[in-house]
Amino acid sequence: MFDAKGFMQTVPQQPGVYRMLNAKGVVIYVGKAKNLKNRLSSYFRAQVDSIKTKALVSQIAQVELTLTHSETEALLLENNLIKAHRPKYNILLRDDKSYPYIILSDHRHPRLLSHRGSRSVAGQYFGPYPNAGAVWQSLKLMQKIFPIRQCEDSFYQARTRPCLQYQLKLCSAPCVGKVSDEDYQEQVRLARLFLTGKDQQIVADLVQQMEQASAAMEFETAARLRDQIQALRRVQEQQSVSGDHEEMDVIGYCFQHEVAAVHVLYIRQHKVIGSKTYFPKLPANTDVAEILPAFLLQFYLQGMGGQQVPKEVVLAQKPDDSDALQQAISQVAGRKVKLTAVQRGEKARYLELASKNARIACEGKVSQAQRVRLGYQALNQLFKPQAAISHMECFDISHTMGQDTIASCVVFDEKGPNKTLYRRYNVKGITGGDDYAAMDFALNKRYGKLSATDPLPDLILIDGGKGQLQRAVDFFANHPCQQPPLLMGVAKGVSRKAGLETLLIPGQTDRNLAENDPALHLIQQIRDESHRFAITGHRNKRGKALLKSSLEQIPGIGAKRRQALLHYLGGMQGVQQASVEQLASVPGISKQQAEKIYQSYRNK
Repeated sequence: MFDAKGFMQTVPQQPGVYRMLNAKGVVIYVGKAKNLKNRLSSYFRAQVDSIKTKALVSQIAQVELTLTHSETEALLLENNLIKAHRPKYNILLRDDKSYPYIILSDHRHPRLLSHRGSRSVAGQYFGPYPNAGAVWQSLKLMQKIFPIRQCEDSFYQARTRPCLQYQLKLCSAPCVGKVSDEDYQEQVRLARLFLTGKDQQIVADLVQQMEQASAAMEFETAARLRDQIQALRRVQEQQSVSGDHEEMDVIGYCFQHEVAAVHVLYIRQHKVIGSKTYFPKLPANTDVAEILPAFLLQFYLQGMGGQQVPKEVVLAQKPDDSDALQQAISQVAGRKVKLTAVQRGEKARYLELASKNARIACEGKVSQAQRVRLGYQALNQLFKPQAAISHMECFDISHTMGQDTIASCVVFDEKGPNKTLYRRYNVKGITGGDDYAAMDFALNKRYGKLSATDPLPDLILIDGGKGQLQRAVDFFANHPCQQPPLLMGVAKGVSRKAGLETLLIPGQTDRNLAENDPALHLIQQIRDESHRFAITGHRNKRGKALLKSSLEQIPGIGAKRRQALLHYLGGMQGVQQASVEQLASVPGISKQQAEKIYQSYRNK
């Protein structure tokens, strides 16, 4: 038992961060306090109202302290520790996807491209954008206004004549010298201004250039600039000003039936550029007042970098410790960020919109959770197992005529899909198109190394007929597990219509449930999800195989050598027609590799 009384005698009355650990040394909660002694004493009182706090305290075996100079420092440290440990009793914002950006690369002829992930590409980053659709829409608009290349470097370097984009007036073809470096850099400058929201300055610059060209009787240049100005003004009309406020995030919030939804409305350059809804993971019996501060802390100190934090964040109500939170966000952003609570005016209208979206999303999530709960209840009535079913896994196989076979494993728990546990397997070493062998492969990959004491799902579903299901039965008949899981096959009906599925249960008569049966709805949901997950993986694998160059299939030839060959020999046709001596003259290609390349295409 943790000696709370003895521990509290050593706690100082200073700001800092505390970490609560269980008997296994796992961090189960991280918190910060302006006064550590006052804050920690609230956990160990004789009367504690919060069920969550009682459950947390019952598992504490050790508490570690880190003192800080101020509450702001404590906030920043708390954020880092939550990110590192992902404690069980903290509210966690789970949004693993990074935000997409637009990059203006650092080439002689800069390229406009979209990027997601670490900043591995050299260039100037603009964003982040709320979703990939906003990025592609922006790139499409810019291509019509600024003839800057958006092609891959390998395509750009291998050109000997202009491509179709030049003919459509969507690119100025710098790859073959159709535009001077000075003119190209001018278009790059204008694009940079456009991405920073300085549309009026661009129009003014273009009007001045058009007048100068007209005065110099360069009428073709003046006409091109006129068309560019008109295109830009059309875009400005489509992206009309939404309001008086230049830059802010508006955050709506809703909490219903243990489900929280936070909707963020992004406003940049007076325009609503997008929005996104987040569903923080909540421990049981979470206090509602904790949710919004935890979201703000993780969203702005983890999810977005310093320069992307807006000048103002609009809320319905300021959370407790808002001053310290505001200072922490400002410190990370490198500029002053203001947390504002509004009741009227334009900001209030934005807030009403964000709150409405949060409420709709929350209601949808709640109804989905209720459907899942009803589905589990119906499944338990169907199987009448010794222990209630709360964890299911479903397998599916996807391939095209036996090629690029992928197996998927999708996991559902009592809350529905648990995507962190999804798995895909590249099926190898089987005859193409043998679904039975592919199912053996997937089951062995997932459960083959588990011991007798390792946990297994309560129910395993197989998307397929009796043959696939029998492979699962045979597999677990030879598995060392103490209690094999329940197994079920899901076979499509005669017309393959939803609602006519046949449920295959080993040792029982095949069943067809009513179309409105909650158990069938849950089975259909996990079956469809496993099919989607498998076919997406298969299409990605097939797409990579189709796009892979025939050069890279030659041993010793990777992406860099392929690019060098295409660049120095003028494309694929030049490589195929080149002699051994010509191939060997390419930097990085040895005489032996040249012989391999030459023989490879001659044999074909």
